[in-house]
Amino acid sequence: VFPEMALPLWKNLLQTTKKRILQQRRLSLYNGAHGYEEELIKKKLQQFPGGSINLSKEDDGIGILTLNHPKLMNAFTGTMMVELQERVTELENWKNGKGLIIHDAIPGLYLSQVNLLCNYEEDGMNMCMFMQNTLTRLMRLPLISVALVQGKAFGGGAELTTACDFRLMTPGSEIRFVHKHMGLVPGWGGAARLVRIVGSGAALQLLGGAARVGPERALRLGLSEETLPASDETGALGEARAWLSQYTEGPTSVIRAVKKVVTAGRELPLEAALRTEKDIFGTVWGGPANLQALVRRPKHK
Repeated sequence: VFPEMALPLWKNLLQTTKKRILQQRRLSLYNGAHGYEEELIKKKLQQFPGGSINLSKEDDGIGILTLNHPKLMNAFTGTMMVELQERVTELENWKNGKGLIIHDAIPGLYLSQVNLLCNYEEDGMNMCMFMQNTLTRLMRLPLISVALVQGKAFGGGAELTTACDFRLMTPGSEIRFVHKHMGLVPGWGGAARLVRIVGSGAALQLLGGAARVGPERALRLGLSEETLPASDETGALGEARAWLSQYTEGPTSVIRAVKKVVTAGRELPLEAALRTEKDIFGTVWGGPANLQALVRRPKHK
């Protein structure tokens, strides 16, 4: 592409990303030009059934996304990939949402490595594009999200945790990017996101060494925010909700705006991020929460 053609293309991409952040539109990383045919890929994935992904949307604006793996396979199946996309679409359309917790229904079986669904290079690439699209949309949701790791988050499971804003671990849990031992590298965007979370040096260690990362090391690296005391599923989920509530308490419009400005700051060049922040500021300036705060005149200690 000649330099004079590159600038309009770049500006167009920035505009699309800005709109996606502001309006929660579905922005696909891939399209037909990349050989990406979403409906055909979904049909292929649905040939590998098992497990399910459930979403409950609570009245306090917290969504609980529960992964139910097929017990015998202990893997992320094709139908689960399709269901994850459907749940993300549901969350994009949930106007009252403020937070999201992703957890496994069976602690100790948290998203082990993905079964090799496909025999052909093309199928593997299609799965890769499909999951990158879905997890990028998950990451861009205007909800503050946390992955609750209660067992072994290996391979695809480790990648999924990086699509959340935060990670919480329980005693004895483990995050491990085992891809090297499978003759692979992450393909769902896990490597790109990991570098942004822990830095390139630590990411090289975790990927190059397929290192076991327990709660203590995860805290040191900044991969985890906290180690929760409870190890049983119900107790840990309650603790995760309490932990998340410190960030989701308050008016829905304000919490969602906070997440949007952070997403813009992370994904856009500075000038575009500043303009986006101005636009998002405009959605809450003079709004109900702002006017109520002016009446209360809160004193900040």
